[in-house]
Amino acid sequence: MAERTEVVFVDGVRTPFGRAGDKGMYWKTRADDLVVKAMKGLLERNPSLPLDRVDDVAIAATTQQGDQGLTLGRTTALLAGLPRSVPGFAIDRMCAGAMTSVTTLAGGIAFGAYDVAIAGGVEHMGRHPMGFNADPNPRFVAEKLVSGEALNMGNTAERIHDRFPRLTKERSDRFAMRSQQKLAAAYDAGQIQPDLVPVAIATDEGWGLATRDEAPRPETTMEGLASLRTPFRPHGRVTAGNSSGLNDGATVSLLASSQAADELGLTPKMRLVSFAFAGVEPEIMGIGPVPSTEKALRKAGLTIADIGLFELNEAFAVQVLSLLDHFGIDDDDPRVNPWGGAIAVGHPLASSGVRLMIQLARQFEQRPDVRYGLTAMCVGLGQGGSVIWENPHYSRKAARS
Repeated sequence: MAERTEVVFVDGVRTPFGRAGDKGMYWKTRADDLVVKAMKGLLERNPSLPLDRVDDVAIAATTQQGDQGLTLGRTTALLAGLPRSVPGFAIDRMCAGAMTSVTTLAGGIAFGAYDVAIAGGVEHMGRHPMGFNADPNPRFVAEKLVSGEALNMGNTAERIHDRFPRLTKERSDRFAMRSQQKLAAAYDAGQIQPDLVPVAIATDEGWGLATRDEAPRPETTMEGLASLRTPFRPHGRVTAGNSSGLNDGATVSLLASSQAADELGLTPKMRLVSFAFAGVEPEIMGIGPVPSTEKALRKAGLTIADIGLFELNEAFAVQVLSLLDHFGIDDDDPRVNPWGGAIAVGHPLASSGVRLMIQLARQFEQRPDVRYGLTAMCVGLGQGGSVIWENPHYSRKAARS
């Protein structure tokens, strides 16, 4: 069997993430235009790439209708000015859409079918609420294959609290508060801004420019979090404060074989080591990253101790805590989401996987002492996805010092 081709993450950018709904900054902006803006920004940052060398484009969306339907990978590639010879397609794995765009195209590169590819995702949850107009097969409930509550992500998070009583509401609230604080510190240090592509937005007052995320609440306190209602059950533990919000935004990344990157003068920011997806009970979908991470580690011949940086999607604080507890990692471990996560920055479902990669790639540049990093997330209907990356800036000397 021929050796697989090495896959590298060359670059990634995203739009600022907005709040969903008619008060959000993207209410009058099309979903596909968010992707186009991000894609143009990515191509402008990599001028040595001949556009006709892009072999395929995969763009994910969870609710594929309206302005985020119609085979997004193809339509956005055309709108972004890629040659008509460049094909494209759409992907849906709910929250792991962009992650699956990356792993799917990476598989094509590893096989030798592609040299260069563009992968990303978008969600306009204001225009397209998750599951809007979906028609779940009645057999799921009639035959008790899946609880009706499995389609409500908040209820699945409450069930993690039920299963693991040590994962208390106080721990979730503290993790959420720290996410807000870490993101604010990262913004103050200029860590987030370099990978944001400004977006022109229409408002009632005229045209404006979106240059930073709209959702963060750096003023969050434990007292404020403790006072929030629990919308998913009476006296519950999941609140709007310890969960990600409803958001709009797009992410796009550039992938290549290491040989193509060398040929085209593209500098890799990460090397792909392994990836894995796994299924769990849909009613408690938040634990999905545990088996997917175990599987990815096993395929890479690594252990959790080898991972020096974690970018874990914060769909719910309790979901991240369940993974940390499983692997014996402290809630405040500095390796975990050092610049905050989705509770603060937002979680436009199908775009978030690449947002994790963008942040990990920039952290790798600053941490030559770290060799491996993990991006992982839970996925609706009972799945988890995990991708392990290697830092091309890694230095054994830096790791020893």
